[in-house]
Amino acid sequence: MPELLTVRGLRVSYASRRRGARVAAVKGVDLDVGAEEIVALVGESGSGKTTLARAVVGLTRADGGTIAFRGVPIGRPGSWPPQQRRAVQMVFQDPKSSLNPRMPVEKIIAEAWRAHPEAAPEGDRQRAVRGLLDQVGLDGTVAGRRPGELSGGQCQRVSIARALALRPALLVCDEAVSALDVSVQAQILGLFAELRGRHGLSLLFISHDLGVVRQIADRVAVMYLGEIVECAPTEEIFTAPRHTYTRMLLDAALDFVV
Repeated sequence: MPELLTVRGLRVSYASRRRGARVAAVKGVDLDVGAEEIVALVGESGSGKTTLARAVVGLTRADGGTIAFRGVPIGRPGSWPPQQRRAVQMVFQDPKSSLNPRMPVEKIIAEAWRAHPEAAPEGDRQRAVRGLLDQVGLDGTVAGRRPGELSGGQCQRVSIARALALRPALLVCDEAVSALDVSVQAQILGLFAELRGRHGLSLLFISHDLGVVRQIADRVAVMYLGEIVECAPTEEIFTAPRHTYTRMLLDAALDFVV
């Protein structure tokens, strides 16, 4: 499977409360995501998952290492070419806080085209917005409503539609279903699988829920204290884990994965 995203030796640190000191959040991580592949990144809170995700989409600056997209290094945040910035999109944990509460859905989605006019559709944009809403399972009447009038699941579908507006190749999903009810989680996971088939999308799927991960991922990378300690096909992780930390995670989540 050809590599879409290639991360090598990535290091990210933050300033600590001690003057002049820094705390390492990501410590020399290597990670690949292939074309049309779903790779899950799992680990407990504070393991570095979200920091890694934010570095991949250019929201956090790395201290070292490289991130390449389709074999081309993408450089530091703020210096990415437009085609690479729109090719990697993020879906956040809390859909309502990631959407402008004062804008109707139609404008929220169309705002993406203002930032990236090269991705804007030709012709009627209102029709294009309704087409995107239909792809994520929402009625066209949602276009005129604001986020506060929608459920959490509907807001997450709007977030996904906004990302799709830029015709991305990779979605980075940071706990994208953890704030949703179990039944809605299943619907959104099904939507991600459907969109992968329809658009040839790849996903980097960050989650602490191993039950969810087992449903959706092709491979699983296990992160502990800023390092990836194990990466293997999903069933191998669940049936023959090699690292002690992976086994600990599975034991802790036994009720959800058996």
